[in-house]
Amino acid sequence: MTPLIYSTLIISLGIGTTLTFASTHWYLAWMGIEINTLAIIPLMTQSHSPRATEATTKYFFAQATASATLLFAATSNAFFTGSWDILQTNNPLTYTLMTLALAMKIGLAPLHSWMPEVMQGLTLLTGLILSTWQKLAPFCLIYQIQPHSPNLFMALGLLSIVAGGWGGFNQVQLRKILAYSSIAHLGWMVLILSFSPPLTLVAFSTYLMMTFSLFYSFMMTKTTHINSLSTSWAKIPTLTALTPLILLSLGGLPPLTGFLPKWMILQELTKQDLALVAVLAALFSLFSLYFYLRLSYTMTLTMPPNNPAGTLPWRLNPSHNTLPP
Repeated sequence: MTPLIYSTLIISLGIGTTLTFASTHWYLAWMGIEINTLAIIPLMTQSHSPRATEATTKYFFAQATASATLLFAATSNAFFTGSWDILQTNNPLTYTLMTLALAMKIGLAPLHSWMPEVMQGLTLLTGLILSTWQKLAPFCLIYQIQPHSPNLFMALGLLSIVAGGWGGFNQVQLRKILAYSSIAHLGWMVLILSFSPPLTLVAFSTYLMMTFSLFYSFMMTKTTHINSLSTSWAKIPTLTALTPLILLSLGGLPPLTGFLPKWMILQELTKQDLALVAVLAALFSLFSLYFYLRLSYTMTLTMPPNNPAGTLPWRLNPSHNTLPP
């Protein structure tokens, strides 16, 4: 891909997101999301591998379905209310359809099954864009229509926390693990959205910062599989020492950065007399913590026999390891 085409696609991603941010009209907001989708599709296929083509096709079908549903719901809402204003979404049917379409756009459970498969076929750089930038525009719309149905958002949030944690249990591919991590974190944000929108923005900002750091560390070490994590210390030791801290922060362990948003969310849920929801969210997050700890353990406490230190001649030759007579 030439630099001119690549720059054009990156600029289109920025224009699409900015258009959605600045819109109060449903049609313009939908148009911004579509510009984003059409701009990232060439980026997803730039490796020209069959796996990338498959991932791009799955992404296109999922996003096209969500976009068609969103446009239908916006048109129906304009028919019932006489307004295209995003804040005038008062019809229960159109509101539910919009929420589910946007949930499919960003990968919330139970409409999340496309995301791990798509992430697996992408490069780490394109996966970073899909996990961060591509979620900004749909999440902005969810943020604006959120006050109407807290029960729907709580159900989506709890399901996403469970699906994100449970799905990453038996994964060995880092890109799939990162996809399930994204699903689980989005569940926390949606869970508290109806009660404290500023707290949702805090959690979202923290997620963006930690996810960017984790993707960057994997790109620097060229790591895509859990087995290769144990040899990453030989490539960039300093970065490998910091990566487990990012992983544990994503898991929400104190006193790291990722602990604070989750603690504040649990505290706010308790204030809203939703102690049971808070307990369930905390328990389900242990699923995600398991694979974060697994990755941290692999990076810091394992030494496979095929690493550089394990293949030195003095270790392979037994005669060099014995004392002279």
